[in-house]
Amino acid sequence: MTTALRRITSAVAILAALLAIGPRQLLAQDIVIGVVHWEKFAYAEMMQNSYTMALESINRAGGIKGRPLKLVYADDRGDRRGGETAVTELVKQQGAVMLIGGYASANTLYTARTANRLDRPFLVCTAADDRITQREQINVYRLNPPAGEYTKGLQAFLTERVSPRTMAIVYENSPYGTGGAMNMMWFCRENDIELMAIIPYFKERASSDYFERILAPLKYHSPDVIFMVSYLKDAVQLVAKIRGMKFHALLCGGAGGFTHYKFIEMAKTSGDRLVTAALWAPETGFRGAEAYYRTYMQKFGTTPDYHGAEAYTAVLVAAEALRNAEGLAPEQIRAALDRIDMETPFGPVRFTAYGNYQRQNQADTLVLQITGGHFATIWPESLSEQRFQPPLYWQGR
Repeated sequence: MTTALRRITSAVAILAALLAIGPRQLLAQDIVIGVVHWEKFAYAEMMQNSYTMALESINRAGGIKGRPLKLVYADDRGDRRGGETAVTELVKQQGAVMLIGGYASANTLYTARTANRLDRPFLVCTAADDRITQREQINVYRLNPPAGEYTKGLQAFLTERVSPRTMAIVYENSPYGTGGAMNMMWFCRENDIELMAIIPYFKERASSDYFERILAPLKYHSPDVIFMVSYLKDAVQLVAKIRGMKFHALLCGGAGGFTHYKFIEMAKTSGDRLVTAALWAPETGFRGAEAYYRTYMQKFGTTPDYHGAEAYTAVLVAAEALRNAEGLAPEQIRAALDRIDMETPFGPVRFTAYGNYQRQNQADTLVLQITGGHFATIWPESLSEQRFQPPLYWQGR
């Protein structure tokens, strides 16, 4: 065999070996986490920025046992089929060893089921429907509180500082909105607060005229409190209409769109002195919370809210689990997630079973108030920046 022929034969053998290995093995030095993302979600940019910040920090510190961590994204489009497709792509094509993300509750219920069927640990960081961690799915973990617990801090604040006699509830007719509304209904029943109206709305119909029509029953007898569960665009329209109809009520948001910095910008004076449940604020004192907030502000020039903190923390928690796992098989990653006990920018993280929940992190909730064009923590008192300031027109007690 000539030298030239030997070289050709050797090259062919090497090429055949590389083809046998396949692209996923060639990139095996990267450990891949799949992000179930929704590009049109109001907080998508904030969350992607936060994922990237956490990823850069982890890789600067040496990655996962010396191997770089890599995030790959798939857009779930906020619907059931898109979520199922996104998970399948991340697992079967991108080689994700685990998943994070999950924004809208309506499709994350199905996204989580697909992840469980494909045997990939899935750390949900935003979707709040109670059922996500109530279905005995061994691969599904959740960082953020379920919807049923979003308003625990707000309820304590109402009980101890406001003592309302009457309330109306206005909510988006979705799993997220319905869960928040139902929880507040039970609170009213248990605390002898008269429910003057329970008003669901369809986000597809949201407009000034639509909101005026469904709010009309309250026009002649304003409740002490109007509690709302909405995402950003609807929250702005709803509050503007309520102010325009001159209801003398304390406006309370159930987190969601009411905590976005753009809400203040878009609602203008309509949002003044509104209070809202929130899952996080930089002044909580949680390890790394203020540093995350400052760094985000410096890099992107905007204020992150709890959605950003959830995304940032989800990457940190996933990385810690991968560091401590004995290998990258699903059962090994699950075992590491079960052992997680961390202090994070989002607060303490431990996945436990309680009530009807499994693999659910428990987190305290806060109350913020808009005053002077910014959010300030007013509850719990141990974390408060300022005292509650009742609206000037408020007729409640």
